[in-house]
Amino acid sequence: MTKADIVEMVHEKTGFSKKESSEAVESILEILKGKLEQGDKVKLSGFGNFVIRRKDVRKGRNPKTGEEMEISARKVLTFKPSQKLKDLINGK
Repeated sequence: MTKADIVEMVHEKTGFSKKESSEAVESILEILKGKLEQGDKVKLSGFGNFVIRRKDVRKGRNPKTGEEMEISARKVLTFKPSQKLKDLINGK
């Protein structure tokens, strides 16, 4: 599914014009990106949680050469689906 598919579905379900639907989808995504960029947790009830986690510096290996190397600290985005979403996916 692409962003264009989501815009099309919003257009069909709401009756908004395609331009209005596109603006609504873009606005929602910009809000979510902004909150995640600030380090906030985004919780969508019935869907799941988006959380920024910190990963510390760690040792790793170059899979090609086997040489040990240091993997730098970074932030990663994680998603944990809600129980409702898990049940829906598993047909419960």
